[in-house]
Amino acid sequence: MFSLAGKTALVTGAGSGIGAAIAETFATAGAFVIVADVNAVGGNATVEEIIRSGGQAMFAALNVTDETGCASLAERVQAQHGPLDILVNNAGVGHVGTVLTTSGADFDRLYAINVRGAFNVTKAFLPAMLARGRGSVINLSSTAGLEGLKDRLAYGVTKHAITGFTRCLALDHATSGVRINCLCPGRVETPFVKARLAEYPDPQAAYREMSATQANGRMGQPKEIAAAALYLASDESSFVTGSALAIDGGWTAGKF
Repeated sequence: MFSLAGKTALVTGAGSGIGAAIAETFATAGAFVIVADVNAVGGNATVEEIIRSGGQAMFAALNVTDETGCASLAERVQAQHGPLDILVNNAGVGHVGTVLTTSGADFDRLYAINVRGAFNVTKAFLPAMLARGRGSVINLSSTAGLEGLKDRLAYGVTKHAITGFTRCLALDHATSGVRINCLCPGRVETPFVKARLAEYPDPQAAYREMSATQANGRMGQPKEIAAAALYLASDESSFVTGSALAIDGGWTAGKF
């Protein structure tokens, strides 16, 4: 397994789903993990799981839409732990709707969390990483950030923005020693997806339909996304920057 021994990582939205799986995987690989989330209950549960498994972690309350709060947390982390080695911008929300069924408030909410949130956190933590001359920034995009997705207008817009954000950041800092990449998962069995399934008249039929979206006929698991994040966080991916890695069971490979 790739080693993160001696490294410090911060993962936003780590109170559940993919973020929690990434935090736990990083801790297992030897990193000290700062579990950042607006949800203290979920965030502390992730920390408890990491400690129970023999890892090291702490919880940090963070609303990624609060630029001042992001800057304050970066100052505290720098003072207590030094520059981050790994930053994962995972915090995000979803929304179902077309342009006609998406309100302006919903669109603004998704943009504020999914895009401006990643901007705020990166702007706060990147300078110290650049000053030291090494590090890895991993953004969570989506297959919806690589191609169009029906009935997911606001979500798709924000995830396309994250893919572009990643590529521009990577080029701006390509010779700095800090690498910037993004992960583009297909449909993953997260709490959000499970909640959506529960809303359908026939959840089992909806589950089969969602699973069939992937060419391999199943949804991904959070730990499978975390495994890819571990690679991008590790020194073994030293030649990888500006990539948008699809982890999607063949979703974006073509028609099937």
